[in-house]
Amino acid sequence: MTERLDATGLKCPLPVLRARKAIKALDPGSELLVLATDPAAVEDFRAFCDAASHVFVDAAEEGEVFRITIRKGG
Repeated sequence: MTERLDATGLKCPLPVLRARKAIKALDPGSELLVLATDPAAVEDFRAFCDAASHVFVDAAEEGEVFRITIRKGG
């Protein structure tokens, strides 16, 4: 099951901080889909995943919105 977090309109570091809080409630292996509009979001989430041992699954841009999927590490 994939949880969804709408972080549109938020600037760094708020999307990552909200995602960190949301991912804590998930079981290992669960995915979190983050919607963000901050141009730095993709790189911020890559760094977050590396630092927190989560998996950066995918990122796609749809108009002005980035759809970023991360998987919670064990």
